[in-house]
Amino acid sequence: MGRIFEVRKATMFARWDRMAKQFTRIGKEIVIAVKASGPDPATNPALRRLYQNARSVGMPKDRVEAAIKRAMGKDTANYEEILYEGYAPHGVALLVETATDNHVRTVANVKSHFNKGHGALGNSGSVSFQFKKMGVFKLKPEGLNMDDLELELIDHGLDELGESTEENGDTVLVLRCAFTDFGNLQKALEDKGLTPISSELEWIPTTTVPVTDEQAEDVSKLIERLEQDEDVNKVFHNMG
Repeated sequence: MGRIFEVRKATMFARWDRMAKQFTRIGKEIVIAVKASGPDPATNPALRRLYQNARSVGMPKDRVEAAIKRAMGKDTANYEEILYEGYAPHGVALLVETATDNHVRTVANVKSHFNKGHGALGNSGSVSFQFKKMGVFKLKPEGLNMDDLELELIDHGLDELGESTEENGDTVLVLRCAFTDFGNLQKALEDKGLTPISSELEWIPTTTVPVTDEQAEDVSKLIERLEQDEDVNKVFHNMG
């Protein structure tokens, strides 16, 4: 245990731009979750998770409810989740998660971003083998004993537990599990009465590529281009 290893984004949006992007991403994820399993969070674990994530980024309740109503409408767009793989400059691997109602537009835009950022869009499987898809839960550490929590959750799929520091300087507990154990760990936390600050599915690199500050700036420019695309939800990298 101790401090958990996290590969952080090389660049961040300005506060309000980032917040707007998060609202859009969560809104799309709500539409996908509702269409898949209905509008009741009591019977839809994915929707419960998104309620938590919306709260963690300050997304107003009326926007969440509007997204649920929109998902139930007949004319709502059907979003398809597509993962794109490629390389940024200096051999850094990128995974680009998208949610789109027009995959032809999205693939053309993503390819253009890679080209203009001096990277290369690859085929399926060309990059993802360098990452593990994992469930990532963040908890407030107050009142929690890390050793006890680890023992209680290890039989429910807990793989890693440690501390991390958020952008605002707050310390959080980070719990990771295999993708297939996400539901088990989510239920175990609920049964213990613990509400995560956020819970996400993330691609965690198994190895990292060391880069200089100058090289990191080159990669950051491409990541920023991709993140600003309306169809892109998240970008993961293995830059050390």
